[in-house]
Amino acid sequence: MEINMVEVFKTNVRRRGQAILLLNILSRQFPLLRINFDLDDCDKILRVEGEDISQEKIAELVTENGYNCEILV
Repeated sequence: MEINMVEVFKTNVRRRGQAILLLNILSRQFPLLRINFDLDDCDKILRVEGEDISQEKIAELVTENGYNCEILV
């Protein structure tokens, strides 16, 4: 039985192009995770689904690329 975790992050990514760039970077670093943005949400949500999600590494990678990224609880 496969158990997937879901982690949700608040970001300041505003544009589709910015989201695509970050998705490419994150997907290369974490190829086994499903990652997407909801830019229509007021918190500009980054949603990550899969096994063994490193919240800190994801937030750090987004931050290193110039965007805010906070884990939503």
